[in-house]
Amino acid sequence: MECRKELLPADSCKPKPTDESKLGFGQIFCDHMFLMDYEKGKDWHDPRIVPYGPLALSPAALVLHYGQEVFEGLKAYRGVDGGIYMFRPQANLERMNRSNKRLCIPELPVQETLEHLFELVKTEHEWVPTLEGTSLYIRPTVIATEACLGVKVSSKYLYFVIMGPVGAYYPEGFNPVRIYVEENYVRASVGGVGEAKTMGNYAASLLAAEEAHAKGFTQVLWLDACDRKSIEEVGTMNMFFVIDGEVITSPLHGSILPGITRDSVLTMCRHWDLNVSERKLTIDEVLEAQAAGKLEEAFGTGTAAVISPVGSIHYRGTDYTVADGQTGPLSHKLYDELTGIQLGKRPDPFGWVVKVK
Repeated sequence: MECRKELLPADSCKPKPTDESKLGFGQIFCDHMFLMDYEKGKDWHDPRIVPYGPLALSPAALVLHYGQEVFEGLKAYRGVDGGIYMFRPQANLERMNRSNKRLCIPELPVQETLEHLFELVKTEHEWVPTLEGTSLYIRPTVIATEACLGVKVSSKYLYFVIMGPVGAYYPEGFNPVRIYVEENYVRASVGGVGEAKTMGNYAASLLAAEEAHAKGFTQVLWLDACDRKSIEEVGTMNMFFVIDGEVITSPLHGSILPGITRDSVLTMCRHWDLNVSERKLTIDEVLEAQAAGKLEEAFGTGTAAVISPVGSIHYRGTDYTVADGQTGPLSHKLYDELTGIQLGKRPDPFGWVVKVK
């Protein structure tokens, strides 16, 4: 499918940010976006790059009433050679199709969709920031657009991509964050849609996150919906713990997001011959290890933050310090290696990086 373009004249484009140290996250958007439609019987069609702006949507659109939506998050980076690179973009689109399948949304043609994504990034290449720690955040989304009040699978969809320059996701940057172990609320359960990247998962997390923020914590650590003991994930990240030399993360059993960064970390740790486990881990086991001096470090992984070290865990009224509240050596090594690969500073033995321009 050929991608048509409706581009703004240069004098109508927005000025680029002048201070890249103050980009924030998700507040600035590029001049253009990508759109593509689906209609039953016509498949995906009419790929186009158009000026960023409001979407025309019926108030009866099924997405607004029954939540048939999925999205992704990935980044484009300005490499040390001035080129523009993306990190494992095909993996994001493949995961998006798995989410689509769970939400009864037609799958996207991965290779063509990837080429359209590259074309959008090339079109907006001037928006890719240059300051270390910054990137161009990319948000592909699919929504159900058929106008109908009645629970059903939509016959029409819109796929769109918006982008914008970003800095660090957390105000702390790469400094350790404080997380709150949530016992009252649950985010997802096995058999639900917890493993899909869909709006409902995030809506379900908001109240707990707001309450945690009000208490001074950065993120919520979710526990298994059934036993309220087994660790699942943090609101925007998968979680890893290093206990007595063992690198542990929760298994993918259907209720947590299969993170691209999570998979990358597992791959690198195994490449370094570390003792790696994808297994059930309870909060009691973590705190027992902390009391015994065996909890060496904890960190979250995700596209937005890459690696986010954890300095303390709050559970039932008590703060438990991790790694003396400092960033652990494995967190440092993983962050340096991942960002080094993304920026072209370090070798890419896994073939993860794609040069876009």
